[in-house]
Formats: sequence, structure tokens, C-alpha cells
Amino acid sequence: EENRKLRDMLSNNPGQLIGNCREMRAVYEQIRQVAPSDATVLVRGASGTGKELFAQAIHNASSRANGPFVAANFAAIPENLGESELFGYDEGAFTGAVKGGKPGLFRTAHRGTLFLDEIGDMPYDLQVVLLRFLQEQEITRIGGKKPIKVNVRVIAATNKDLKKAVETGEFRSDLYYRLKIAVLNIPPLRSRKEDILPLAKFFFQHFCRRYNRSIEMAEDVYPVLMEYDWPGNIRELKNLMQEMAITCPYKKLNAAHFSLSKGYISDVVTAEMS
Repeated sequence: EENRKLRDMLSNNPGQLIGNCREMRAVYEQIRQVAPSDATVLVRGASGTGKELFAQAIHNASSRANGPFVAANFAAIPENLGESELFGYDEGAFTGAVKGGKPGLFRTAHRGTLFLDEIGDMPYDLQVVLLRFLQEQEITRIGGKKPIKVNVRVIAATNKDLKKAVETGEFRSDLYYRLKIAVLNIPPLRSRKEDILPLAKFFFQHFCRRYNRSIEMAEDVYPVLMEYDWPGNIRELKNLMQEMAITCPYKKLNAAHFSLSKGYISDVVTAEMS
């Protein structure tokens, strides 16, 4: 029942929390445990495992559910803009600053959750500023003189080994231990074999409805999907099902059609058909 409720929380992101394998049940239990608190959470998992959606699940199951959920990806933020994006700036703080200043993502997430994706790519100097927020729960905008109290829960995510980054001096040890108060480990899709078919069927049906296609998935597709390693995880599976829903010229999707795709699982198809 709790697993169903957690999946229902992400109705705007259909299917991405589908899963009933042992590893996923453990993740659901972790979410149930950490969601009610305001503790910082570190979500660890390979690229494409849906880390942001699990962070959203924690937010939606918490007392902050009615507050904002704001996401930032450090891989997409230029290093020289990181501080202004996160903490904002006052009017006239620097050349090009917009009139009235900018609140920053922390202020935008006030009384909600700020999700910091790819935290391992955060510049070292900016790590100091984040650490200060986690300790004091206040920020100072660029060009500002007074600290501003902000009520924000931080959930960070990474596909990197932060412990190794600490050992090499790329990541601050004090910030690392602040972030890992609670840790959520998202398993790769290859270790969730029993979840592959439910996810594939869900995504395929979802995209068939979106594109007004009436296509049935044949059973000979199942072993092809099951034997592939899915290095791109759920994102790769979802993208493949979208492509199949768009490009399949028949009323039934079968294993042979995968050889027409852009090489996602062509090696597996060749092995299956030989």
C-alpha cells in the first residue's frame, strides 16, 4: 500500500517509480523513513536512473509537499554563474545585473525543497557557500550586506564517487558528511530485471496514447528487452519505447523491428534472431 502511494505521488511522471523488485522495495522504505524529516538527503545512482524523480517523491511525501520543488543541475550551470543562480544578487551587484536583482534558487525554494543534481560538479569555492547555508540556514545575495534566513530542505544527487572525490581533494569532506545524513541508493536497471517489462509496457502504452497509435507489443520482444544491459538505465528504456511508438509501421511491435532502430539494442536483436 505504501509503495502504491509513493508511485501515485508522481502521477505527473508516469511509470518512473514502477518497480517491485527487492531493491526497489528497499528504496521505497528508505523514502518512507527519510521523507518526514528535514534531513539533507544524498541520492546516489548512475545516469538515467531517475534520481530527480526519487527526490520529488521524498518532497511529495514530506510536510513540504505544498511548497515548491526547485531543481538545479550543476553540470548545466556555468562555473562563474553558480553563486548568482543559487543565492541571487542585489540590483547593481555587477555589470549586467537585472533591475531589481534576482532572488536565486534558494529563495525560490523557500518552505520547499531544493534539489541539487550533479553535486559532484559543484565548484570547490561554491561548496564553501553551500556548507555555510547547511550550517546556518541563511544566505547572502551577491552585493547584499545582510544574511537572509531561508527555510529550505536540500536534496543532492550524484553519479560520482564523492568519497573518492574527497580523497583527491575535489570535494570538501565537511560538505560531504553534511550531505550524507541520509543516503538513497538508486539501483541501475540491469539489477532490476523483473521491473524491465512492466516499465517497458507502461512507457510503450503511454507513448502510443500520446501519438494516437494502436500498437500491441508482441511477446518475442520480451527476451530482447530482458537480455540487454541498459547502460542508459530507465532514460534509455523510455526513449526507446518512445521511438518504437513513433516509428513502428505495424499493428504489432515485434523483435525484428528493433533492428530498424538507431542501434539501441541491435546487438541483442542479432543474437536473438540468429
